[in-house]
Amino acid sequence: MADVRLTTASFLVLGTVDKLGEASAYDVKVEAAATVAPFWSIPHAQVYAQCDRLVEAGLLHEVRREGGRNRRLLRLTDRGREVLGEWLADPDFVPVEAREHAILRLWFGARPQELAPAQLSGHRRILAEYEGLAESVGELLTPGQREALEFGIRYERMMLEFWEWARSRRERLPGT
Repeated sequence: MADVRLTTASFLVLGTVDKLGEASAYDVKVEAAATVAPFWSIPHAQVYAQCDRLVEAGLLHEVRREGGRNRRLLRLTDRGREVLGEWLADPDFVPVEAREHAILRLWFGARPQELAPAQLSGHRRILAEYEGLAESVGELLTPGQREALEFGIRYERMMLEFWEWARSRRERLPGT
């Protein structure tokens, strides 16, 4: 078993394979896009690379499905399940890296009154999607999934409040 540095993307793949029971890299990509992408996106190529790394590390076991497209199906190994469990139980704090493009634009001098309309529109749309999802399938979600969705709802509300505040500010600091 190779020693490999595990990243959040590694755990995204391990968690998705665990949830599905058995999955191809394509299945992982589709499931991630349909579930965690709103708060943790992963490039498609990285899913395939992570699957290869995790097989090599002995955390995933691959089986080739005979016939047809000879798909590679992945399952967690006992060690993979153990590593995933340790990660899930880890309470360490890791600061959020929001990576909001408009916030970076503000930092470098963009005018909030010009940015705010598009930001408000976008955050309202996403909030409506999350709230609709909570209403339509909220009872089908696991407690952790419901809590993650609630995070998304609260985040979007916070962003709306922020952009309303930024748009309405009359006083600006010197040089802005």
